[in-house]
Amino acid sequence: MAKPAITKDILIEELVDNYPFSVRYLMEKGIRCIMCGEPIWGTLEEAAKEKDFDDQSIEGFVAEMNKLAENGDDDTPEKKIDVEEM
Repeated sequence: MAKPAITKDILIEELVDNYPFSVRYLMEKGIRCIMCGEPIWGTLEEAAKEKDFDDQSIEGFVAEMNKLAENGDDDTPEKKIDVEEM
């Protein structure tokens, strides 16, 4: 089954489940502290807007994460989070 496209409308749950590198990426941007137990519901856009990022910044995040995914960085050996257990 194909992974969903990384867009501003991707659910955080789908992003984290399909692209493990996104956990670290989002934490570095200060968008979510997923590892700290902050809820991971909503879309990438909603999460970024909660942290006062503008539309241009959000489009930049989408572009950067798509580039990382294209380069195979989504296969990093980070612990995959089982969002259904949360």
